Amino acid sequence: MIKNDLFLRALKGESVERPPVWMMRQAGRYLPEFRALRDKYDFFTRCETPELAAEITVQPIRIVKPDAAILFSDILVVPRAMGIDVELKDNIGPIIPNPIRSMEQVNQVFIPDVNESLGYVMDAIKLTKEMLNNEVPLIGFAGSPWTIFCYAVEGKGSKSYDTAKGFCFSQPDAAHALLQKITDTTILYLKEKVKNGCNAIQIFDSWGGMLSPVDYQEFSWKYINQIVEALAPLTEVIVFGKGCWFALNEMSKSKASALGVDWTCSPRNARYLTGGDITLQGNFDPSRLLSPIPTIKKMVHEMIDEFGKDKYIVNLGHGILPNIPVDHAKAFVEAVKEYK
Repeated sequence: MIKNDLFLRALKGESVERPPVWMMRQAGRYLPEFRALRDKYDFFTRCETPELAAEITVQPIRIVKPDAAILFSDILVVPRAMGIDVELKDNIGPIIPNPIRSMEQVNQVFIPDVNESLGYVMDAIKLTKEMLNNEVPLIGFAGSPWTIFCYAVEGKGSKSYDTAKGFCFSQPDAAHALLQKITDTTILYLKEKVKNGCNAIQIFDSWGGMLSPVDYQEFSWKYINQIVEALAPLTEVIVFGKGCWFALNEMSKSKASALGVDWTCSPRNARYLTGGDITLQGNFDPSRLLSPIPTIKKMVHEMIDEFGKDKYIVNLGHGILPNIPVDHAKAFVEAVKEYK
């Protein structure tokens, strides 16, 4: 039995004494302990070495003490497993040397044996579970098919993903074929994560907000919902779409256990758009962690008051920034634990 099951109880919609708290990217660059490992090992070595991934996952549990751990990995391990070459360039981010721009290239992308190509992730889960020793639940995650598609087609990060969108609109058959392959792989991958010990799953739709509401339904939500439908009978599923407040109503009708909200949508609007009955997660502006500690604590308490303590998981509205002082991250978590 997991000793601190607050996060899982909130996901199930149970009444809790206080909301649980964790932070997206909590195993990351704001921690000196993480930076020490980053300086010794390159990114994919950290992802692909179970001992390193497990150690990085557990670091914030020891230091910041949130109510859940999230496995250290990356959304781009999925396209790599599908035969799409991904490189990580310092100060630039992920690069796809041969971006996908034709049906011919889509046909070369394959659905892998996930235990073979992503077995290192499953090993990291088992090792992490041992190290966590049932203290807190472990979250597994994947990028949404649309978000993976954006990198695969654009070839790199972008402010607007015009090339990826253009591919959808000019070659819809090829776009849908690629999105379906990513979806099928993601379902297989997440099912194995659950089988190996993850207690919940989060789907990150980082670039969903780049699409219009109509295009979002066609090129993103349709595929996310396939994943939700496949995973919901096995575990709790959280869907987080950055900039996707316009889809919250549609998302709330799915089998997802919780929906993530970014800081551009107020708690009141998020509750209104989702009908007030589904667990919500979010939505503290990550930059706000640069505020003085008393301000952080005051704002966190106000945020909980606005969302309500039940059917709510405290989190940031996106990943924690690298320049956040550790004391400020701790204050964010402590503020939730002190909430009355």
